[in-house]
Amino acid sequence: MMKGQAAAGIALPPLPDDLRRQEAHAPVREGEPVVAILARERQALDRANARQGRMVQFYDDLTSRIGSRR
Repeated sequence: MMKGQAAAGIALPPLPDDLRRQEAHAPVREGEPVVAILARERQALDRANARQGRMVQFYDDLTSRIGSRR
């Protein structure tokens, strides 16, 4: 247990591994139509936004269990 956890009296759950992952840009292939690249880039953005939503939900669940200490 770390010093901050001991002082707070709370052991936080580990952050899900998925929430630490960075989303890569869509690859650009020579000669490919720009619209295809843009479509893949939008899919990557959708995945990143979904991950952010899961992070917010994780945080909200955590704060509801331990209470906000602000």
